[in-house]
Amino acid sequence: MSNNAPSSQIFTTPAKAAIFGIVIGAVVGVALLMLFQWGFQGEEHGGSHGSTAAQDSENTSQSKEPLYWVAPMDPNYRKDGPGKSPMGMDLVPVYEGQQGNAENNQGNGAGVVTISPNVVNNLGVKTAPVKREPIDSKISTVGYVQYDEDEIVHIHPRVAGWVEKLHVKAEGDRVEKGEPIYTLYSPQLVNAQEELVIALKRKNTGLINGAKDRLKALQLSEGLIQNLEKTLKVQQNITFYAPQSGVVDGLNIREGFYVKPENTLLSIAKLNKVWVEAEIFERDAALVKKGLPVSMTVDYLPGKEWKGNVDYIYPSLNESTRTLRVRLKFDNTNDELKPNMFASVTMFSDENSEVVVVPKAAVIRTGTQNRVVVALGDGQFKSVHVDIGRVGNEYIEIVNGVVEGDEVAVSAQFLLDSESSKTSDFARMNASELPKSVWMEGEINHVMAGHRMVNISHGPVKAWDWPEMTMDFMVADGVDFEALKAGQTLHFEVTKDDNENLIITGIHIMSEPEVSSATVNGVINDINIATRILNISRGAIEKWGREPATMDFIAAEHIVLSEFSVNDEVTFTFEIHDDFIIVEMNGQHGEHNQHRMHDASSASDTSGVKKAHQAEKAPNTHDAHKAHKEGGESAESHDSHESHDSVDHSQHKRGHSA
Repeated sequence: MSNNAPSSQIFTTPAKAAIFGIVIGAVVGVALLMLFQWGFQGEEHGGSHGSTAAQDSENTSQSKEPLYWVAPMDPNYRKDGPGKSPMGMDLVPVYEGQQGNAENNQGNGAGVVTISPNVVNNLGVKTAPVKREPIDSKISTVGYVQYDEDEIVHIHPRVAGWVEKLHVKAEGDRVEKGEPIYTLYSPQLVNAQEELVIALKRKNTGLINGAKDRLKALQLSEGLIQNLEKTLKVQQNITFYAPQSGVVDGLNIREGFYVKPENTLLSIAKLNKVWVEAEIFERDAALVKKGLPVSMTVDYLPGKEWKGNVDYIYPSLNESTRTLRVRLKFDNTNDELKPNMFASVTMFSDENSEVVVVPKAAVIRTGTQNRVVVALGDGQFKSVHVDIGRVGNEYIEIVNGVVEGDEVAVSAQFLLDSESSKTSDFARMNASELPKSVWMEGEINHVMAGHRMVNISHGPVKAWDWPEMTMDFMVADGVDFEALKAGQTLHFEVTKDDNENLIITGIHIMSEPEVSSATVNGVINDINIATRILNISRGAIEKWGREPATMDFIAAEHIVLSEFSVNDEVTFTFEIHDDFIIVEMNGQHGEHNQHRMHDASSASDTSGVKKAHQAEKAPNTHDAHKAHKEGGESAESHDSHESHDSVDHSQHKRGHSA
């Protein structure tokens, strides 16, 4: 028994160890196998992912081309290819999908505001479409009721006299045609009646007809003339009657007044029709035409409306209010409308053409600019400048800036505009490029012939958004440069070349510079052919109040100086520029034609000539007057010398005769 026990124990221990080792080995193997498989799968997955990303990137670079290249700091600076920005930075490519609505709305550039959808809802942003439809063409304004001046009669006496009795007592009194209005005593009326009585007594038909015609011309009634023919009794006081029915206006007399034919005694106006003087804004002037229907209400009779029409459109605007005056005409059969009543007027234009309109609430109107906020889509908004036309009750006409189909904000637009205005260029939507050539109006200040340039002060240029400026322009070879002169006003076409140089390519001269000129007689004292200067003793210039003087003149190029000589008596026309330019000269040659004025020139010294020049160039100044006065002393001394020579000559002649 003892021998068997150790043997069994020894066998059991190695078997257990073997079994344990097998189990441990299996576990480790499984773990290693799983670890290996996981690593392989991860490597395989990672390699596939990297390959896909690389492939996508490669496909993108191969399939997509940049739409354009922009400057990193200025998205409005665009080029078709790579390059440098004005700041020296590399341009960045922009691909499809990155440019937003660039094709239609100038991209995510200046002034574009992007807002998330929830913020759009919180702000309560609402939009409305830009559409095309006829705009409400009613023009509402105010006016004042007046008499129809076509129906007013002014009463004047035909003779001087005294008002003995006044049958109307106050303005506004109603009179009927044929009612007495005043009685007048006039000696002339008495004499006219006596002439008819004398003619009747003599039974001279010619005198009778003449006397009766005179009484009719003095506005005596037919009944008075017939009564005078029957009774042959002259009336001292004559009564005059109303020529039409109406109300008295402008009563300027009382009993006892002495009146003359130039005095307006009173006026009689009808009220069956009235005028209403109204004013409309300048922008509505083109919509108003003669004959347009008009409606009117007055506070005097609320709820009642009068129908009338446009009777007359005045030709000029009020320079202070910039409004146009319009005269309206209404029937007033019951005399309900009174002069000077305040009236509310509505005119109905017949303009029904369709135009581009936006709701009135969409337009942000400032003192210098009108803007709307355009919804670009995807939460993007931009403030743009618009030109407005007619303004209706609900809509405003848009002339330029947006087109039919655009969406504009009608609420919260002020907040969007303030944010967009920080960087906006306010460029119009779908705006065309600026024109290369424009016509301007200006005045030439000076001409630079050596450089073929002119300096012009021109007015504002709307097409290029230029204010009034004074600047130099080059003149194209095809333009007649010789026709340009300082002081001219002209229309001229300016074209920008590829280098942005401004070149005048067309001209239309509107007015030439004003030049003072005079025609006068004179005697040539000296001629300098080289300098074309003539010294001439000229006669007086009456239209300028200039006395005779000896002066230097320059002959124009077309005048042939070889045809003239010293001592020639000439008639010449000169113009005042920087110098005195003779533009026309005719005369006779020979010393025998020497004028006595030439003697005066020899007596005047050079200082007198100089002072006369000063006076000629400044005809309205005190210094010019002084210079003329001093320069003319030589002429005055010559006059006395000339008179003395004349006396001596006559005495010598009488002595010779004796």
